[in-house]
Amino acid sequence: MLKKLFLGVSAISILFLHLGCGGNGPAPEENSSRKFGVVYQTLNNPFFVDLNNGLKEVIAAHGDELITLDSQFNSLKQKNDISDLILQGADAIFINPVNWEGIKGSLIQAKEKGIPCIIVDAPVKDEDLVLCQVASDNVEAGRLAARALAEVQPESKVVILHLSVNKACIDRVDGFKEEAAKHPGIEILDIQEGEGTREGARPVMRDLIGRFPELNAVFPINDPSALGAISALESAGKLDEVTVVTVDGSKEGIAAIKAGKLHSTSAQFPKEIGKAAAEQAYKHINGEEVPKNVVIPVELVTAKNADDFLSEGESGS
Repeated sequence: MLKKLFLGVSAISILFLHLGCGGNGPAPEENSSRKFGVVYQTLNNPFFVDLNNGLKEVIAAHGDELITLDSQFNSLKQKNDISDLILQGADAIFINPVNWEGIKGSLIQAKEKGIPCIIVDAPVKDEDLVLCQVASDNVEAGRLAARALAEVQPESKVVILHLSVNKACIDRVDGFKEEAAKHPGIEILDIQEGEGTREGARPVMRDLIGRFPELNAVFPINDPSALGAISALESAGKLDEVTVVTVDGSKEGIAAIKAGKLHSTSAQFPKEIGKAAAEQAYKHINGEEVPKNVVIPVELVTAKNADDFLSEGESGS
């Protein structure tokens, strides 16, 4: 009896070793869930919420996980966020950089660990360190804004509210200046940092109103800073005298167009950016060739087509 019991236990032990400890047993499932991470400069903007939804839609359809982190416009926090995702062994990291040059160290760290990085919305300087960059046609967005301004305010004294650490914003300003140069009546009075937020733009706009009483146009680089500029202009009783053109296509921005406070916004399609970025990650995982840059078109929104954009439920950055 004792001998039979020993033989039974031995057989079970051998089976356990064969199945659970390597040997020639079955390998782990090849289709086990993957883990992706995304790090945003901020989530206090409907643009990035929509972009994140685009990422999640594609990733969830593959049965995989997305970890979403908010760097709160803090470069050091973003560096730590990316390091954390690297330590977690992310299969790929999507990055919306706070600083298009300052992100280099994090990109090198990820590359050394063999983790592909896909940049979303705002390109980086060192594109050789990333798998792919997916962004709106930001130069064209700036051109559209200047063209719209020239049509309604051909003699414009313009101030620009910038976010010069962000390549998307650099491209928008370059596009605006390129198109403005074609219109002799447009004069750029000054370019100031508006931080890309409503709170950051408001005091800067107040200062510009005091310094340039002749200004009659403003180009803030996104809808949040445009709304901050509008708030300052309203407080100064100058909104009726100043044309505001911007980039984004957010619901709040389009509502401001409908209210007659904002002339136009060059609409982006953040959900499409997110979906396209996720698709590039899966192409890479499947061994397919991935383009270095994917450009998503933009479209001008004015009072004429604002209702169409609101019904589509798009939000911009």
